[in-house]
Amino acid sequence: MDVILRYQWEIFILVEVLSVVFILLFGIVRYGFNKQKLSLSFLFVFILLLFLEAGLAFFIYMETGEFSTFQIIITIFLIYACTFGISDFKKLDRWMRLKIGNWRGIDLLTERDKYVIKKQKDPRYIAKKYRYSSMIHFLLFMIAQLIFLSYSLDSMEQALAYLTDLSWVGTENVEETPYSNETLYGISMVWGLVFIIDFIYSWSYTIFPSKQR
Repeated sequence: MDVILRYQWEIFILVEVLSVVFILLFGIVRYGFNKQKLSLSFLFVFILLLFLEAGLAFFIYMETGEFSTFQIIITIFLIYACTFGISDFKKLDRWMRLKIGNWRGIDLLTERDKYVIKKQKDPRYIAKKYRYSSMIHFLLFMIAQLIFLSYSLDSMEQALAYLTDLSWVGTENVEETPYSNETLYGISMVWGLVFIIDFIYSWSYTIFPSKQR
């Protein structure tokens, strides 16, 4: 048990690396060697690794009794895997079929795949996709903030007081913030900055659409 606590980050990184390896093996075996059933076993292992990450975060919490950066990072990874990760997996799957198909000299893409690839080059579709992703990001950010504030504060009145007076933003003294510890405060500040940049970048495709078709 002490080994898991001591090397929790190393275990997490190893699981993430293995996840990428098994996803690539899924595509190579499925499309490169046409082994459908064997490829599903790699996908199954990938899903098991996601559950392993969740179990690892829960185990660390039960042992330490603290909701630390480790649990927050794993939670973010799991949320991504269940939301944007699905569409990214489909995109990776199409890319592997395209590349492996070209290598084998056969067409592994369906008409639907070709339509999706063509559509993803349309500036109107790109702008719509980024608007959608920015709103999802906003929703996730707000949910995370509600969780952080409910964990740190005793009442809604306290939260409203901090939200109506943002003079504490950027302070180095965590006691002046609505967060109970430096971990939550640091994550919120970094995530908030990333969210603002991502939001501006995403909506730039709508405000300044490309004329390319």
